Amino acid sequence: MNLKESLQLYFVMGSQNCNEHPALVLEKALAGGITMFQFREKGSHGLKGKPLVKMALELQQLCQKHNVPFIINDDVELALSLNADGVHIGQEDESVEVVRKKIGDKIIGVSAHNVKEAQLASESGADYLGVGPMFHTTTKNDCRIVQGPNVIESIRAMGIRLPLVGIGGIHAGNVNKVIEAGSDGVAVISAISKQPEQSHSLFQVVQDSLIKSF
Repeated sequence: MNLKESLQLYFVMGSQNCNEHPALVLEKALAGGITMFQFREKGSHGLKGKPLVKMALELQQLCQKHNVPFIINDDVELALSLNADGVHIGQEDESVEVVRKKIGDKIIGVSAHNVKEAQLASESGADYLGVGPMFHTTTKNDCRIVQGPNVIESIRAMGIRLPLVGIGGIHAGNVNKVIEAGSDGVAVISAISKQPEQSHSLFQVVQDSLIKSF
């Protein structure tokens, strides 16, 4: 599976997003068809130190069992120590160039909220973009102003062909709008973390949307 295909149903999660044990949630999500996973342990209640590493390792092993790329949010050192498949960085994190020197040919994903940020990430050597927020979301405390799928259309109109996913407030009912705008898939948090048994039906919706937009 190439990177573009791996972005079809991208599940992002940390312990703070789950109602049950994260490993159990991820196991259900993997069985349901997620194509990439990002470990995003954030907030005041997030794990730190040894418990963080232990959790990351447990989730990584589940991903390896299902041949699904395991990405770590922000923490380049943790990603290197676990030999993760890549990292995802935000606009306030280290630059793509600095991260690239540290992690070599591993995957680098970058959060982008507008055309300018997308262009810079693309020119700097990012492997994919996470664009959003698409819709209103309460999952992220530091969420930016809702951009809507139009921002993906604008990015594509500028000739940026880098693989990208829409993120923020995405569920089965609005996947189609994101894919139609030019996204290669969707990144979700609560749509799966709160109801992992729904991941298979969400995967089917994404597949149907991609086929229609092809």
